[in-house]
Amino acid sequence: MQAFLKGPASISTKPVAAKEKNAAGSSGEGKRAKPIPWVEKYRPKNVDEVAFQDEVVAVLKKSLEGADLPNLLFYGPPGTGKTSTILAAARELFGPDLFRQRVLELNASDERGIQVIREKVKAFAQLTASGSHSDGKMCPPFKIVILDEADSMTSAAQAALRRTMEKESKTTRFCLICNYISRIIEPLTSRCSKFRFKPLSDSIQQQRLLDVSEKEHVKISNEAISYLVKVSEGDLRKAITFLQSATRLMGGKEITEKIITEIAGVIPKETIDELLLGCQSGSFEKLETLAKNLINEGFAVAQLVNQLHDTIVESEDYSDKQKSAIVEKLAEVDKCLADGADEFLQLMSLCALVMQQLTQNI
Repeated sequence: MQAFLKGPASISTKPVAAKEKNAAGSSGEGKRAKPIPWVEKYRPKNVDEVAFQDEVVAVLKKSLEGADLPNLLFYGPPGTGKTSTILAAARELFGPDLFRQRVLELNASDERGIQVIREKVKAFAQLTASGSHSDGKMCPPFKIVILDEADSMTSAAQAALRRTMEKESKTTRFCLICNYISRIIEPLTSRCSKFRFKPLSDSIQQQRLLDVSEKEHVKISNEAISYLVKVSEGDLRKAITFLQSATRLMGGKEITEKIITEIAGVIPKETIDELLLGCQSGSFEKLETLAKNLINEGFAVAQLVNQLHDTIVESEDYSDKQKSAIVEKLAEVDKCLADGADEFLQLMSLCALVMQQLTQNI
């Protein structure tokens, strides 16, 4: 019996060791080639890498050279580099060793009610900061609190922040980041230097996407890059995410406009043209069938509203009177969809008005 037990044990010792060695090797390889989203991988590491936001970069460079940093308010469309800019500046100011100690970042996903502002932010702001690194080099004697998506904070939480900003001005700087400056209360905006982040130009986006494609060995034509820029509507983060998704989907093959259309959830031009032809036909039954097919294929009506707006406005086939009536209806439908209305009913309502406008005699 003992011989029977010893036999397999002695036989299996080496393979187990070999397996463990292979597992260790594979985990080591996994550490070396840790997959991360390209959005994070190619996020600007320093202020000089931030694209197309010259005024903000100039101010931050001055503060990096030794001038004091004011409280900041960054606002503008998503994907234009607001969060990346302040994170890159903070890394340059404090270095990797002090970054975690000196920077508190709160996002909309974090709890940011009035209680958090009174406790967490206030406690962090009251901590004193030395004016040197661990190696003796000079370092700004303040901390940075980054409040991302500040426009989603309650008015009460924003009001509670006012006193903290004034009281702790010697040791703490605040950076508020938002898409809509109108949702930030006036007392806060008056305490900050405001910087508007412009939507990135097409050429800047194309250059960045080509750089990423080259580094990741992605096969994509210039036409597909241009279409990707158009689809992402000035949002570089969205464009890079679509590029990575398309690369994973194609597995080394060339990325085409058709693939980008599928990944981005964009409604094909042929589908929109077919819908407009259905409206011109004057047949309500045909229109209802087209609308049902559109919904059943999984297309978002909100996306259709955006694309239909561009198609109608840019077209020369319709009179100004027709365009104004259709665009007004598009605005109504967009608001109803945002409030949670039924997609099919809103689509039918929109199509009915478009049909009415296109079939009546002018």
